[in-house]
Amino acid sequence: MLIMEKNSLSEEIQELVNEYGNDRSALLQILQGIQKKHKYISDFAQQEVARLLDIHPVEVYSVITFYSFLKSKQRGRNIARLCKTISCDLQGREDVEEAIKRELGISFGETTKDNRITLEFTNCLGMCDQGPAMIINERVYTKLDPEKAVKILNAIK
Repeated sequence: MLIMEKNSLSEEIQELVNEYGNDRSALLQILQGIQKKHKYISDFAQQEVARLLDIHPVEVYSVITFYSFLKSKQRGRNIARLCKTISCDLQGREDVEEAIKRELGISFGETTKDNRITLEFTNCLGMCDQGPAMIINERVYTKLDPEKAVKILNAIK
């Protein structure tokens, strides 16, 4: 089964290379395509991208680690990012953070055991006037308090 998965992933990556090109300038778009479908870029995917673009795997890995939105480790189906700017801090982010950690039983940077939610911090959501703010996948939530944040997370659990 693992071989079938690798063959399928190889084919997906080849399609991305066909779409975006087979040189370094296509690297970021190819990685974004993999990330979008799989939520992370596995070691195997990194090796395949390097092979197909004829670059060193370290170059692929360095791009993944440079951009905060690219991940090399598997994460939950839902990515919850809490803004950690000073404006959100002043509006009660720490209380929201503690309530979220207590409710899910994990810390930021971790994933729930059922792989439903990964908690991360983000530097800014651009919602400074409506903080504390959080984004789950592509949906933004603003003016959070501990109870509202827990209710939102329970709806996606």
